[in-house]
Amino acid sequence: MHPYQASITTAGGNATQNIAFIPERFSIEVGRQIGYKCRLMEKRWQLANADGIAVAALKQALGCHPVIAALLVNRRLTSPEQADRFLHASIAHLRPPTGLKDLEKAVERLVRAIAAEETILLFGDYDVDGTTATAVLFEFLKACNADVSYYIPHRLNEGYGLQARHITEVAVPRGATLLITVDCGSNSHAAADAARTAGIDVIITDHHHVSFPLPQAVAVINPKRRDCPGGLNRLAGVGVAFYLAVALRRRLRETGFWAERTEPNLRFLCDLVALGTIADMVPLLEENRILAKTGLEVIGSGRRPGVAALLDAAGISHRPMDSDDIAFRLAPRLNAAGRIDHAGLAVDLLIADQMDTARRLAHTLNQLNASRQELERCIWEDLQTQIARQPDLLKGQTLVLADPGWHAGVIGIAASRMMVRYHRPVVLIALQGRSGRGSARGIPGIDLFSCLSACRMHLEELGGHVQAAGLRIDASRLPEFQQAFEAAVRSVANSDTFIPQIPIEAEVGLDAISEDLADQIEQLMPFGAENPEPLFMARRVTVVSSSRVGEHHRRMVLRSAAGPARRSFPAIQFHADPQYDALAHFERIAYKLRWNRWNGSKTLQLVVEEAAAR
Repeated sequence: MHPYQASITTAGGNATQNIAFIPERFSIEVGRQIGYKCRLMEKRWQLANADGIAVAALKQALGCHPVIAALLVNRRLTSPEQADRFLHASIAHLRPPTGLKDLEKAVERLVRAIAAEETILLFGDYDVDGTTATAVLFEFLKACNADVSYYIPHRLNEGYGLQARHITEVAVPRGATLLITVDCGSNSHAAADAARTAGIDVIITDHHHVSFPLPQAVAVINPKRRDCPGGLNRLAGVGVAFYLAVALRRRLRETGFWAERTEPNLRFLCDLVALGTIADMVPLLEENRILAKTGLEVIGSGRRPGVAALLDAAGISHRPMDSDDIAFRLAPRLNAAGRIDHAGLAVDLLIADQMDTARRLAHTLNQLNASRQELERCIWEDLQTQIARQPDLLKGQTLVLADPGWHAGVIGIAASRMMVRYHRPVVLIALQGRSGRGSARGIPGIDLFSCLSACRMHLEELGGHVQAAGLRIDASRLPEFQQAFEAAVRSVANSDTFIPQIPIEAEVGLDAISEDLADQIEQLMPFGAENPEPLFMARRVTVVSSSRVGEHHRRMVLRSAAGPARRSFPAIQFHADPQYDALAHFERIAYKLRWNRWNGSKTLQLVVEEAAAR
């Protein structure tokens, strides 16, 4: 049976097959009654090999722990100047905005609009990057006394990006003479043409892939433009919006605009920039690192009612904030607005200036997030049933699955989970009649957007990044698309692409752990894309004690099996395989070293990511 034929049938029946995830390998057990077992896929422990001379030089120049020096070299920070700037990232180190093409054109048009009291419309995307970018420009333009409003399209009813209908149905009725996109618009040619016809100027701010020719707009500010050599091509959409605010504030300063009004401190907008930057999973290096680090400090100060209320709703009370708080607790709640209801709720929360309003909106987002989790659980169960019934689906190098019962706003999350579970590019498509809306997620080593672009002839719409994309497709084209996507991925993959990697940054035995090392690791924060939380390896580890926490986790006390000190450390392993519960010894473990803070005190803790018994 063709994968498409099975994938569009809503999962059901009484199959009870289970999926087991085992450290170092995973397998799909499709029940004894079927008796099928898919190929086993080994995980490769990959130990980074930092250049010893560079490590020694950094250690001496910075006076840091040798492990920290190795981590810096792993991040290609080999000069003392680079490393010092990374460790002590400051907003003062931001590169000037002059490298962004069309920025000055946009600034001059905005200066005229503010002076003439024109009606300005912000048009944002419905994810966290888009809603925070909208909030950044809305707050800044309000501080400029501009006549500004915003519009976020409905994810399900309107889809992604600025369309011609938004000009006639939104911009014209609001009397807008200037429209600014945030986190979208780079390929909105029809909308830009419609705006010109209606006498509305358009400024596009975006960071998605852009193709030439550009839309006919006053300015297209996108650091991914081929003719944009500013070195800011890793910015998130909210980062591009922030840079526009930086340039506009400077230009208004030159005109004397701030002589009679308070000039806004843009540092206080960095909380929004951090939310969008971390949520969009752009590399946390250079400007993104500076903006995220500064923003986390602002969030920790509790200045913004909306963020403070969201922290309370998410049950986050500890300080300081870290990137995990945003990625796994705040961002899902902000995203839930657009996935389940309307993303305008997220913007309303972020710009709320009254705590009562903020609490009400945060409570709403918390409820929407709970609904999102339930929808996601149902989709996940459907997916496992489909694969259990058709294990041959896993013989390919891609997974393309569709179902009319899936919620289009949630399939992206499910696609991410599938990608992690099966370590291959995944496309999940929610069908509604003959139309399908899809979310795709890729794996390291595969340019997902490029592979999908090779299948454009089968798609109605496509947009996204190297490892995440969205698409629209006619259901009748699904078989051809699945075959084309499989071929595109196979053409760029090699024998190692589908072997999951365990990226070990350094070998650090348990007896080499110290409080000083843990302190210095925190200087590398915030962690994220291309600056991951370091994963260390220790060999020959004794399990002093072990107990289950809930159904899936294990709490342990570990110590080195050899060495003079034999110091013991508390450890936690999430999603631990029960088959290892009775083991008294691991041949090696991959772990993260953290401070566990509680009630004003802190203790060292190991977070075990992988464990090998032999």
